[in-house]
Amino acid sequence: MSGNVELLSSSLARAKAENRAALIAYLPAGFPTVDGAIAAVKAVVAGGADVVEVGLPHSDPVLDGPVIQTADDIALRGGVKIADVMRTVREAYEATGVPILVMTYWNPIDRYGVERFTAELAEAGGAGCILPDLPVQESELWREHADKHGLATVFVVAPSSRDERLATITAAGSGFVYAASLMGVTGTRESVGEQAQELVGRTRATTSLPVCVGLGVSNARQAAEVAGFADGVIVGSAFVKSMLDAPDEESGLAALRSLAGELAEGVRKR
Repeated sequence: MSGNVELLSSSLARAKAENRAALIAYLPAGFPTVDGAIAAVKAVVAGGADVVEVGLPHSDPVLDGPVIQTADDIALRGGVKIADVMRTVREAYEATGVPILVMTYWNPIDRYGVERFTAELAEAGGAGCILPDLPVQESELWREHADKHGLATVFVVAPSSRDERLATITAAGSGFVYAASLMGVTGTRESVGEQAQELVGRTRATTSLPVCVGLGVSNARQAAEVAGFADGVIVGSAFVKSMLDAPDEESGLAALRSLAGELAEGVRKR
């Protein structure tokens, strides 16, 4: 079975045709439980998310701030495995029909086996992977198997990336480019900052791929601001915090739907 890279591309193209940015939601697998995470994906899609990133919980993250680290710790203590991540992708995709990507650090894939991971992700209906710590110059094996299985390879660019480096990264990627709005880890912030707009402009000069911005967006105002210059708005910590702060799972799912609705309205006010 081939993965859903084309569904990802068409979903981003549809948002552009509607003169808006896409809303991309991040949620960790296994948080608060495996079933709870699947329900969470359904909730954000019901609220208006166009694309979902399912995080593969990792004990030594380099990009994730304290909110996502807390959720990952809960998932890991609950015994979440890669098989649970694949189940989350499969059931979420079957229930919603939207593109589902996995966001993961390289070590779990390396240990699991690249061929095995890509084959299982494609079979589950996944659209691809976001790989924040895989250097482009070391990504040939991954890209070979991802291409074979119809999966997108999404790389992360940062404000510190020089133009020559941006061109190298975007030439190797597919699906979209993940532009980190600032230097640092994930988390909600008062301002997304001008660095993000400059980075999007420099990235677009190197590629025709959509450029989606993450790190810091937490409300409709910020979503509208970023939607004014980016093809997609990525929100993670704000969704995870909604679940962490909720007194019970049902309240958390309601909070997710509500926040997704506000953010979806925001990206339409670009």
